[in-house]
Amino acid sequence: MAQKRVLMKGNEVIAEAAIRAGCRNYFGYPITPQTEVMHYMAKKMVQIGGNFVQAESEVSAINMVYGAAAAGARAMTSSSSPGISLKQEGISYIAGAELPAVVVNIVRAGPGLGGILPAQSDYFQAVKGGGHGDYRNIVIAPASVQELYEMTVEAFNLADKYRMLAMIMGDGTLGQMMEPVAFRDEEPIEKIEKPWAAVGRGGRDFHNTVTSIYIDPDDLEAKNKELSEKYAYIQENEVRYEEIGTDDAEVVLVAYSTCSRICKNVIKQAAEMGIKVGMIRPITLWPFPSKIISEVADKPNVKAFLDVELSQGQMVEDVRLAVLGKKPVHFYGRNGGNLPTQKEILDEIIKIREGGNV
Repeated sequence: MAQKRVLMKGNEVIAEAAIRAGCRNYFGYPITPQTEVMHYMAKKMVQIGGNFVQAESEVSAINMVYGAAAAGARAMTSSSSPGISLKQEGISYIAGAELPAVVVNIVRAGPGLGGILPAQSDYFQAVKGGGHGDYRNIVIAPASVQELYEMTVEAFNLADKYRMLAMIMGDGTLGQMMEPVAFRDEEPIEKIEKPWAAVGRGGRDFHNTVTSIYIDPDDLEAKNKELSEKYAYIQENEVRYEEIGTDDAEVVLVAYSTCSRICKNVIKQAAEMGIKVGMIRPITLWPFPSKIISEVADKPNVKAFLDVELSQGQMVEDVRLAVLGKKPVHFYGRNGGNLPTQKEILDEIIKIREGGNV
């Protein structure tokens, strides 16, 4: 049974959710607009007997996560865009060693130092790997403070299930937003044995070694093939999305996180004008919901897609790959920390219709 709803900030909910999911190891370095995650962990970990370390840098923090995860513990770090860039080498090492861990990225505008306002311009970095080598991260994009709670718990479960890194990707708006949250009395924590963990011999005649280095090229190739097979399985079984009104839609919006919230209001506004608009909201950015987008593109009522992002156009490439030329795919984006308005998105929909694509 759920507890009564509590008004909380998004960043603080992420931290509370991680604790409820069994995370007792947090390592981080402050950066706006996610610092509240760290503040919350600094206070709470002391109270519950967990481990909190403000590392000397983002590089140190991600390698501390590597160490805790290698010992079989649930571990997390959080940061924002420039900080996530610094963590990329460690993230690649975590992928190579097949360690379960959770990384939170509350995205700010870039490139470079950019600005502290919200953006979605880390999409490429998150879903295409970001660091060196052939690897993937599970990337989850909540759209509300309630989902930040639920999906953070889910991220820890998925990380343990597949022995890989799961990333929660929000943005400055979502992290700073306050909304009521209903917490569960008991979390759906999946208890998974970790016989691979480096925790000493434990009475055995051998000890585990956690590594990502394979000197023999055939061994490394075999490991990469093994990882690819795991990623293919995840693509088939762990896609999450929300589909709204595509059965009779003329234009289908594709948007995630904060942009999807704006688009939901656009759908209602368009309906009042007699324009049928639907939406596919990716909840997992990787694995990406390519199959459902392709299926919707086959519907005769659908005449065009409009991808809406807080970027110059990154997810739109995956949307176009999924549509495979069946229908036109348009893009509308804002960046620098600016959010698109309902009017701007609606004007784009009208422009598409008037241009003959609908």
